[in-house]
Amino acid sequence: MSTSSRFLFSNGVVLHSSDVPPITTFLESHPGAYTTTRTHNNASCLLFWERHVKRLAESIRILSNSTPQLLFKQNNSSMIMHSLPQFTMGPFRALVNDSMSKMLPIAMKERRSDGEELSVTTLVSGNIERLSGIGNVDDDDDGRVCQALDVYVYVGSYVVPAFGVRGNGARLAVVGRGRDVANAKYSDWVRLRKPLEKLRPFAVTELLLSNDGDQILEGCVTNFFVVCRKDIDEAKRDYLNDRNDTCAFEVQTAPIGDGVLPGIIRQIVIEVCLSKGISFREVAPSWSKHETWEEAFITNSLRHLQHVETILVPSSWESIISKTRVEISWEEKQFKDGPGMITSLIQKEIMERAILEGFPLCDAV
Repeated sequence: MSTSSRFLFSNGVVLHSSDVPPITTFLESHPGAYTTTRTHNNASCLLFWERHVKRLAESIRILSNSTPQLLFKQNNSSMIMHSLPQFTMGPFRALVNDSMSKMLPIAMKERRSDGEELSVTTLVSGNIERLSGIGNVDDDDDGRVCQALDVYVYVGSYVVPAFGVRGNGARLAVVGRGRDVANAKYSDWVRLRKPLEKLRPFAVTELLLSNDGDQILEGCVTNFFVVCRKDIDEAKRDYLNDRNDTCAFEVQTAPIGDGVLPGIIRQIVIEVCLSKGISFREVAPSWSKHETWEEAFITNSLRHLQHVETILVPSSWESIISKTRVEISWEEKQFKDGPGMITSLIQKEIMERAILEGFPLCDAV
């Protein structure tokens, strides 16, 4: 889509059909919980949509109970103390799907060409005025609770990068601390991560987060995984038990409890590893053990899985605070060209599940 073909919907009504701001600008100006997915197979289906709706609802619950100022629009500087009563998935799913069903016919009609996919960002904000007006809500009044929510749907075009093509790998750098309320996906993070951009080394495509410079949590917009070599005794034992080519390796990613986003693709990677007998451990990858890293990849719902080419880590973690980008000395880990065996196997399984769990757009248009 061209700039004029971006679409922004509010509660099912088109707000702009032209001059729509970039997605980051939109998110910065609208508080709330959000999720982003995309279409697949020539815009024939929406990927992992049911998982996204569930994660969106969970993010709203978390923000409402812990940091409502990240969910509600503020008309003054006073702290917002409102929280949403609990609601069940039925009415919430209906609310979000109603906006989606009104958006999809317009977006599909304006799609520029075959082969073009659509990125779809759904943001839900709390509406204080309507929340105050619903009064006491019984358990059976979930629909009334949903009346206190505004649903925005932002649609743009997305070109899916070819997996495994030389030069298409990610180049990462560890530059900042983990985020607050990491188990919810909220729009204010777009603003909060901006200071990290000042430390982005040249040609780096994604910034990683760590609280101590050693244990790596996640990326600013991705989850982070490494594929490690097991020690010889452990690998030999697993080979005798399973006799598969993957027994010498273990996939690692930071646990949710360490402060990372429960990404949709992150969870699917875990499920793939368990189903395929690939050793998996939820532990933050440690830079001090990077000599055991054979492969690395990042995930999110747009790119799905992208292999890593290089990772940069400051030689001194304290220098991140006191020095500029050009003054920081970096240590570097390079991976072989292209995705490795484990990364490629997981990517293949993710794409198969994408087809199985795709929401057919013909059902909504």
